[in-house]
Order: sequence, then C-alpha cells, then structure tokens
Amino acid sequence: MFGRKQTQTAPSSDIETIIGPTANFRGTLQSDGGIRIDGVYEGTLESAGNLIISEGAKVVADIVAHNVSVSGMVKGDIKANRVEVLSTGRVWGDITVNSFLLDEGGFVRGQITMQGGDVEPPLIEAPKPPAEKVVDIVEGESEN
Repeated sequence: MFGRKQTQTAPSSDIETIIGPTANFRGTLQSDGGIRIDGVYEGTLESAGNLIISEGAKVVADIVAHNVSVSGMVKGDIKANRVEVLSTGRVWGDITVNSFLLDEGGFVRGQITMQGGDVEPPLIEAPKPPAEKVVDIVEGESEN
C-alpha cells in the first residue's frame, strides 16, 4: 500500500475513483486509474484507465478515457479506444473510437468516427451493359 512502487505500462483496469449514487459532482476529474460513476457528474473526465457509467448515472461531460462502458446516460463527446453502450445506455454526442459495441436497446444520437488509419472505400464501377450480339444475315444462305 504505502511505499510500494507500481510500474504499469498498460492502463489500469482497477477502479480507483467512485462517484456514488447519491453524489453530485461538478468539475474536472483526471485519473490514471479506473473511474466508476453511479451518481451525477458534470464537467470534464479524463482517464488513462477505464470508465464505467452505471445504470443510474447521469453524466454531462466530454470524456477521454481508455475504455468506456455506458449503462446510464451521457451527454457529451466521447473519445476512447473502445466504447460499449449497453442495453440501458444512452449517449447524446459524438464518439471517436477504435472499437465500438452497441447492445440491442442501447441508444446513440451523434456521429461515430472509427480511428485506425485512412481506410478508403473500394472504388466500385457501374456495371457495363452487355455487349450487343451482332448477327450478319446474308440473303440466300441458311444456317444448318
């Protein structure tokens, strides 16, 4: 606990910060660890770890986190490696991600932009009309 050094290269999946179901928080929250919101939050959220927005939570914030799981309500833009909007989740805002999951019943109103390089759609040409069959008919000859 005290005096221990932890060296981590990957984001922590441990929940270090919890905003409880009866809490109302307004401001800027920055953390290297995981965050769970069960109450009401308004402001800006930045986490190098994971962010869990539980079913009863209401969040009005722009969010930057490693992974975001939404079971409650979010109004604001989300930028993350992975975002999952579960069946009870509601998001009003733009989402920028590498990986996105929307469960049946989940709701998103906004644009979703997938990162990961400049992937261009393939060029698709219109189908060419079939070549017309040219038939030469010479008078007096019959085909046998």
